[in-house]
Amino acid sequence: MVSQPEPLVTGDAVVLDVSIAQLPVRAAAALIDLTVMMIGYILGVTLWALTLGEFDSALSAAVLILFTVLMLLGYPVVFETATRGRSLGKMALGLRVVSDDGGPERLRQAIFRALAGVIEIFMFTGAPAVLCSMMSSKAKRIGDVFAGTMVISERAPKLSPPPPMPPTLAWWAGSLQLSGLAPAQADMARQFLSRAAQLDPRMRAQMAHRIAGEVTARIAPPPPPGTPPELVLAAVLAERHRRELDRLHVSHPTSGPPPWTPPVTPPPPPATPPSASGFAAPQ
Repeated sequence: MVSQPEPLVTGDAVVLDVSIAQLPVRAAAALIDLTVMMIGYILGVTLWALTLGEFDSALSAAVLILFTVLMLLGYPVVFETATRGRSLGKMALGLRVVSDDGGPERLRQAIFRALAGVIEIFMFTGAPAVLCSMMSSKAKRIGDVFAGTMVISERAPKLSPPPPMPPTLAWWAGSLQLSGLAPAQADMARQFLSRAAQLDPRMRAQMAHRIAGEVTARIAPPPPPGTPPELVLAAVLAERHRRELDRLHVSHPTSGPPPWTPPVTPPPPPATPPSASGFAAPQ
């Protein structure tokens, strides 16, 4: 079973509002590129055939081999390097090749992808690329695995930004254990908060209570008693986002000391009696 694509976070600690390009779209882009390469190759071979009588057979064979190599390797390498990860097919369908950290594709990565493409696409008619993409959570083909790249869709629906941290819950969010929170639950909470203002108040309260119950079942410690479910979800998502940025800052440190943040003093516990789920159920 193929897992769902993961959110893409750049190396400079910015969550990208793009999605991983899936197999059907990538296959269509590859078909466009193959068509362009085939047309160029046929034109080149035609010109080569017209010059057979002017050169000896060894030189003609060397020219044909060189032209074939340039078409198979030169086309993807030159286009993806010059356009920062886009070939003609990817331009047509709004795709782009990026590094695993979200940065632009490098020359060596384009060369790795092109060399692997000769084997997995041309020699084996794309079967290894399809199988690898189906098993990868980021729809990577073999060339992407070895080059450390992925293909993103720049025309996909944008992801909503993370909510701000509720000031009264910052002390609680800082102590959370979030390892049990799956991306599916976080994405569900993010989508709910982005559309909460458009929902009927009664339906909004019911959905907030249900989604917050699923989220708090996967984290520890439970929220302070009496906390509204929407604030719980906002605090969890904001803290999850902050920790991801901290992790990326450690992996890609920047110059200068980190900004100073004042300590947060926990507020006194509310007088509302505790409930089983940690927050008040909707009325």
